Amino acid sequence: MYDILRKYIDRVTSAVITDEEFVYIEQAFDVRKVKRKQFLLHEGSVCRYMSFIASGAMRQYSIDNSGNEHITTLALEGWWISDRGSFYNVTPSRYNIDAVEDSTLLVANLERINLLKEQSLTFLKMAHILDQNHSIAAQKRIEASVSYSAEEKYNYLVQAHPEFFNRFPQSMLASYLGLTPETMSRVRKQVLSR
Repeated sequence: MYDILRKYIDRVTSAVITDEEFVYIEQAFDVRKVKRKQFLLHEGSVCRYMSFIASGAMRQYSIDNSGNEHITTLALEGWWISDRGSFYNVTPSRYNIDAVEDSTLLVANLERINLLKEQSLTFLKMAHILDQNHSIAAQKRIEASVSYSAEEKYNYLVQAHPEFFNRFPQSMLASYLGLTPETMSRVRKQVLSR
């Protein structure tokens, strides 16, 4: 179970974490199984966990006043999911996080994450890289949402995350891209007909 996290840390840090350091990581994280459609986080609650997806698929989203979902994050095994603002600031979240597939997570609370950063330099390095990558990805998502056409958004997702198309329903992909399902369907047909 923890092997996928160990491989992730080694890959991201370009290092090989020692067995001694990895003991701290195993002690910090608990295994949590989440069934399809089960919530990890509800809007209005404080996000208590930083979660590494060992298997499965998750999504993070908000719901507007009209009842429309706006997906901000889609994540698969080998990815992290959390409302970082709520987690680090210990404030109520604006988001829901639920499982799109039955999922197995490795979860750690803020106290354990902070202690782990002190105990393991490799984990600390991974956390810094994760923060950098998160910031870069957020910048790209903002740029795409404000300046890309519907077709450019679709093509960007195909290139960046082709695996999403096999794991998430088209309606979720449309929400993630900021498109209506009808626009998503039209763009998909146009792209595939070429």
